[in-house]
Parts: sequence; C-alpha cells; structure tokens
Amino acid sequence: MASPLIPGPTTDTAAPAEFQWRVLGLMNVFRLTAPMVLLLVFLFDAPNRSIGTQNPGLFIGICAAYFAFGLVSLQPIRRRWPSLQWLALLQVAVDVVAIVLLIHASGGASSGLATLLILPAGATATIVSPRLALLATSVIVLALLFQTTVAALTGIATAADFLIAGLTGASLFAITLVAIPLAHRLRESEALVKQRDIDVANLNELNEFIVQHLRESILVVDDQDRIRLVNETAAQLLKGGPVVAGELLGEVSPRLLYLLETWRKQESDRRDTTGEVVSADGGTVIRPHFVSLSETGPGPVLVFLEDTSIVAERVQQSKLAALGRLSASIAHEIRNPVGAMSHAGQLLRESPALGADDRHLTEIIEKNAVRVSQIIENVLQLSRRETTRQERIDLPAWLEMFLPEFTATVQCDPAWFRLQAEARPLEVQFDPTHLHQVLWNLCDNALKHAQSDDGSPIGVRLGRIPSTGRPFLEIADRGVGIDPANAERIFEPFFTDKASGTGLGLFISRELCQTNGALLAYEARPGGGSIFRIIFADPQRWE
Repeated sequence: MASPLIPGPTTDTAAPAEFQWRVLGLMNVFRLTAPMVLLLVFLFDAPNRSIGTQNPGLFIGICAAYFAFGLVSLQPIRRRWPSLQWLALLQVAVDVVAIVLLIHASGGASSGLATLLILPAGATATIVSPRLALLATSVIVLALLFQTTVAALTGIATAADFLIAGLTGASLFAITLVAIPLAHRLRESEALVKQRDIDVANLNELNEFIVQHLRESILVVDDQDRIRLVNETAAQLLKGGPVVAGELLGEVSPRLLYLLETWRKQESDRRDTTGEVVSADGGTVIRPHFVSLSETGPGPVLVFLEDTSIVAERVQQSKLAALGRLSASIAHEIRNPVGAMSHAGQLLRESPALGADDRHLTEIIEKNAVRVSQIIENVLQLSRRETTRQERIDLPAWLEMFLPEFTATVQCDPAWFRLQAEARPLEVQFDPTHLHQVLWNLCDNALKHAQSDDGSPIGVRLGRIPSTGRPFLEIADRGVGIDPANAERIFEPFFTDKASGTGLGLFISRELCQTNGALLAYEARPGGGSIFRIIFADPQRWE
C-alpha cells in the first residue's frame, strides 16, 4: 500500500487538548454574544432598566471593551498560542473583571448579572488543572464579594446583596467541583472516540492492504455498474493496468458487464453464468463468480475472477499423475503384444501364398500397430513432462535454425514457410526441447491438414502483445480450418477429426506450453484457415 497504518497516540494529551481548545472557542463565542445582548436589553428596555442603571456610561464602555476582547481573542485561539492554561487564565481574569464591573454598573448582585460568572468558572474547570480551577473560582468569588463590599460602602448595595453574593459564590464552587470530574470524563470519552477513529482508519487500511494483496482477483460493482473496489490482480486481468475507483465496468470489460447483467436478470436461485472473459493480454481465460452484497433489491455485487488456467493446471496435474502411473504400469504390457502383432504381420506379408486382399489386411495390421506404438510413446512423454529445464532463447535466431531443419527432415519446399519477425531481439523463457516438440507438431499439422489450394505459404509470425509486452509466436495457414463445433475440443486428449490422427498432438503441445508458463490458443483466421498462437510467459515474471 502507498500509505502506512495510522499510528495510535501514546498518551491521552492530544485529544483532551483539542477538546479544551474547543471549550475556549465556545467561551469566546460567549464573550462576543453576551455584551451585544446586554446592550440590546439596555437600549430597548429604557423605561424599566434593570441593568446599567447605576452607571450607564461605564456599562456601555465595559460592554464595548468586552466585545473587543472577544474579537482580539479569536486569533490566539485559532493559532493555539500561547499555551492553553496561560490563555485560559488570562481570559478568565478578563471575564471576571468585565462581569464584576458590569454588576457594579448595574447596582450590585441584585441585578442578576452575577449568574454570568457561572460560565467562566465552569469552563475554566474543564481546561486547567483542578488546583488552578479552584484557585480561579476563589478569585471569582472574592472579586464578587469585593464588589458587593464596595457597593455597600458607597450606599448602592443592601444587606440582601451579601446573601446573593454568598449564594452565588457557593454555587460557583459547586459547579467547579462538579465540572472537574465531568471534564475528566469528557476528555477520556473524546480520547476514546479519537482512538476508535484511529482504530477504524487502521482497520480500513488493513482491509485495503489485504484486499490488494489477495491471490484471488476480486472487485465490487455497485448498482450503477461502477467499480467501487478492485485489487491489483483483478485490474491486471481486466485492463492490464490500474483501474480507478468509480470507473464504469463497461469501459473496463464490456464482456464482464454483459455476464453481470445476465446474472442480475435471474429472479431467484441466482447461479453463476457459464460465460467466460478473456484477459486484457489475451493470455488468460477468466470465469467470473458473482455474490450479491445486498439482502434485498439491487445493490453492490462482489465479483470473484477465477483464472481458469490455474484450475485447469491443477486438474491436468492430477490427470497426468494418474496417467503417468497408468502408462508406466501398462506400457511394457502393451508394447510386447503390439510388437508381436506387428512382427507377425510383416512375416505374414512376406508369404508368397497371400493374395492382394490378404496383403491389404496385413498392411492395416502394421499401420494400426504403428499408431498404437505412437500413442504409447506420446503418453509416456506426458508422464515425463515434469522435468523442465527452461532457458532464455533468442526466438528469431532459434526459428532461423529450426525451420531449415524441419523442412529438410520432412522434405518440403522451404518457401512453404514464411518467417515474419515484428520485434528483434525477442527473448523467451522455455525449455528448448519442449519448444522444439511443440513447434514441430504445429508445423507438421499445418503441412498435413492445412495446405491451401492457392499455394499460400504458412506464416510464422512473432512479436509482442502491445498491452502487456508478452512475446507470442503464431503459426497461420490458409487451409480448410477447423469446424467451429470442434474448436473447443481440439485440445482434448484423444480427440481428432482425422482418421489417421491419435488426438494427442495438440493436447501434448498445450501441456508442454503450460509447463513452461505459456499458453497455446487457437482462433479461426479471417478469410479462411487457422492460427495457433503461443503466448509466452511475461518477461517481468521470469525471475
């Protein structure tokens, strides 16, 4: 993944500090709104003024100064400067001075403005340490009692104001004592919430990491056919590169979108379609499996992309293991009777008493004995195919040596084969003996079964797939081609549409290609004929 997991906090200071700064910000909102409300009450309640009656000028001046202090405090709170406790103590000191002067200008504690001291006392208790909180509350109460004493000495306050000041002071201490543990719990709760957010973020990071590094190829498609989640392997299979979240599935793989829509149209008992998708590099056949992530109605769908080549390889390994054990146990038993039959047919044909019809029968015996021997040899080759010695081969140079050898051995005109190399140099990783056997079989099939009437040469073309850079080699002819009904079966063992074939040539060739990490595929050639294409292993994965 590109980003590491988010580290969790080692102490509980980060989250509480953020909480305390927010409390300071809320207190500053109080400093901005309280003076404005008091001025409005003072101006619009002129006949029955309950505040500011003792000294209106002082009252208006303190409201204006208090509001200005609130404006000035915006910047330090935003910048988190100076330290939290120093700023809190400075602001509560200004709060106490401003509110006490407002109380004095309004005629003392009986004006009811002493209740404004509750917010500074409670807010300070949630910010500073308990000792400083109690000290700040003590200072607030002393300031309130001092104002009441001064008011009484000047004849403004009455004896009832001392009772109101005392009750207000007791209330402030009670609020402070309640606010201290409450603030501690709030800080713990906020720290826990922040830690939970970090845990959730880490879990999301971990989930994404797991999804991206799964061996299985998966993607999630929403009800609007947009890709919401896709891991790297699925992106490589479908597009041959990265897929952006939110991209339309139809733009990435129209075939997969068609299969998904077909699956969605099944009203009940949804089952995977039997359709397949060819990968972006053309070298892999994919079988999708769909799982709905919504219990009711349309919703996101989880798509598993199964690489059929891996499944086929496992199946073939099991088949070949059983075939190897079987061939090793019966090859000797079959070869001896077949050899005896062939030898007896040769001796019988040499008899002068045989007629033409009998000699024809002996030829059939010998011909089929040779065919059975060839089948046994092919089966033994399959059982021994596990021994692979791959080498880096310069394919153009290797073909320039192979084609003359092949044409000289089968005694055909070299002009029947035309080599077309689109990329030089072009290296592949393959077992040379296996590559020789596969190419020999494909060229031999092209000569025997795919000769064209117009004398067109058999094309041997090599190059690279543009999207992935994987090397390929094609054997293309202009023969009669393969019946479309049999195109899916030509690589099955013992399947042949020719009377003289064993049905093992193409099967062995594909198995040898899979052993070397390559794929042998067939497609009909436009205009008539056949193309057998070997897509070699990705050079980036050789190591």
